[in-house]
Amino acid sequence: MTVLLSGHYFDLVPRLASEINSRILFSESQQFWGPYTPYYPVEEYQQPPNGCSITQASTLLQRHGARYPTSSASKRIQKSLQKLLNASKYVDPKLEFLRSYQWHLGVADLVPLGSTQSFHSGAETYHRYSHLVDDHMLPFVRASGGDRVVMSAVNWTAGFADASRQLYHPSVSVIISETETSNNTLKNSMCPNSRASKTEANTWRDIFSASIVDRLNTAAVGAEILSQDIPELMSLCAFETISEEKESQFCDLFSLQEFQAYEHYQDLQKYYMTGYGNPLGRVQGVGYVNELLARLKGTPVEDHTQTNSTLDSSPITFPLDRTVYADFSHDDEMVAIYSALGLFPQTHPPSPTEVSPQSTWVVSRLVPFSGRMITEKMQCFEAGIPRDFIRILINDEIQPLAFCGAGDGLCGLEAFVDSQIYARCNGDGDFEKCFLE
Repeated sequence: MTVLLSGHYFDLVPRLASEINSRILFSESQQFWGPYTPYYPVEEYQQPPNGCSITQASTLLQRHGARYPTSSASKRIQKSLQKLLNASKYVDPKLEFLRSYQWHLGVADLVPLGSTQSFHSGAETYHRYSHLVDDHMLPFVRASGGDRVVMSAVNWTAGFADASRQLYHPSVSVIISETETSNNTLKNSMCPNSRASKTEANTWRDIFSASIVDRLNTAAVGAEILSQDIPELMSLCAFETISEEKESQFCDLFSLQEFQAYEHYQDLQKYYMTGYGNPLGRVQGVGYVNELLARLKGTPVEDHTQTNSTLDSSPITFPLDRTVYADFSHDDEMVAIYSALGLFPQTHPPSPTEVSPQSTWVVSRLVPFSGRMITEKMQCFEAGIPRDFIRILINDEIQPLAFCGAGDGLCGLEAFVDSQIYARCNGDGDFEKCFLE
């Protein structure tokens, strides 16, 4: 198969879907890497209930594929790593590899795994929804303008075409600019007053990292590791593993229980970044929700927040008659969209002092690399009368949608639209707060 990687096309050796879905593990800890977890289906996909048929895979909303660390993350990781490299002596044999270690990770670009993730997603979409596609009804694909997002979208179209045996060739029809002045529903860049609290995550970091700090400073004499270094070093396990597609030696420095604690640290980060914990978090997903409602209803977009009215008012750049849509985005924006929709509601904020095994706010299950939300519109017959229903899947896990139905995952279209009062009211005044001085 041929995929797009760093602006160039490469032929990669085809691999089983099970490998891409991470059922074959690189590392035992990888489902606890927060947003750096490789995609895996949280549940096995379930066909529609008896008497129902899918009429529109209204939207596949997908995060870009696995990548190298961003520029800012890379600097933080290397700063913490240098402390270990500066140690005068290594007491623990697990650190011996550092004697000859050389930094070799790129910055922000897709890694080969990230390209194949999107390719396989495109193929999966075709196999699942091929009955909705023909020569005159191809998927409509959009992407936020970041290179890794655009390349993920292109690789998705390649996977879709490959699965159809080159019968159908969707293309990326719209790329939305990520400049500061651009209206963009696929990136959280339009709320300058949004302030993410780091207090809760840092409180938990200091609790779970204390024993790790002591252990590493004993094992690496003179390293002077601090609490804030621990998440950076743990993320290096993830980035090296997904880059090399084999377990990084950094993973051996931490236990499975410690990675579970690291996951909770990332859960807290996202909850207070664009999730429910930020008063101006979920409003950043309102524009996209209103685009979703427009597609489900087949009516023009009604929104006064992040939407680009020029793009969304044109049938060329925002058609309302397609059966399959695919949008490519970033994790922070997807968290905002989930929150705006009312998904993963929390009766209490995640605890900054302990991990709750019952928590449903688990970032590795919400927005892993290549994570995805699928909104299915289906027609079901009740007493012989057809009605439209909605079903939402996050990484193939059916969401209960208790806010508009019986909590069984099916929601009448009208009830679903009515439930989205926050988005239909343009954030109920929150969007204006993004700009108040």
